[in-house]
Amino acid sequence: MDILIQAPPIPVASIISAFLLSNFAGQVIVVTLFAVSILAWSLLLTKAMELADARRATARFLAAYRREPHPAAVYLRRLRFEPSPVYRVYENACAALSRTLGAQDGTGDLFAGAVDGASARRVDEIQLNSVRNAMERTAADQALLLERSMGFVAVATTSAPLLGLLGTVWGAMDAFEKAVGSGSAMLSAVAPGIAGALLTTVVGLLVAIPSGIGYNLLTDKIRRLCVEMDNFAQELMTSIEHHYLDRVRK
Repeated sequence: MDILIQAPPIPVASIISAFLLSNFAGQVIVVTLFAVSILAWSLLLTKAMELADARRATARFLAAYRREPHPAAVYLRRLRFEPSPVYRVYENACAALSRTLGAQDGTGDLFAGAVDGASARRVDEIQLNSVRNAMERTAADQALLLERSMGFVAVATTSAPLLGLLGTVWGAMDAFEKAVGSGSAMLSAVAPGIAGALLTTVVGLLVAIPSGIGYNLLTDKIRRLCVEMDNFAQELMTSIEHHYLDRVRK
């Protein structure tokens, strides 16, 4: 015999009743938490799609970059991988290298000779530091862009339970005060107010739990992209040193 297991129904009517039984402060807190949850989940969804685009573009860029024998080849061919933060590091590094080479040689296509197999123009350690600094600045800027909007989600995750607890304590105090004012010690005189007060804690947890899970998952993806940027910057710097560093001149 098959056994059917049914999920318990969502107590929508009970939630509405508890909201109506809440005092004014509790209702304001519930509405605020509801608005915060919509904004937080919208930001999480937007950030998730943004990170997915960034990872796909990064995979395409790294595949294109590693197919080429020269580090500047992708830059010269004007291939663009806009959503990728790793590509941004590469683009700004090549632009800095172009400016460095242009300062000592004013020819038009600064990389053409090196890509085509001719002798590459050389830079010294001091000039190479400008390229390294450009990569580090770009990586830091891209990390900040990846983390944009995550601060609000973190605040919502940590503040929602506390705000819900505030509403519960406030509502319980109000319920007991009304019971004392009415002179009744019956549970029926206090229970409606307590039920309304507990709603804020429930809503606060409903906001915090999924927001916290989403925040941690996206933070891990951001951390992976930042590590990928740092690793690529080291890889690119090694390749630039191999092709361009003048190891004789001091």
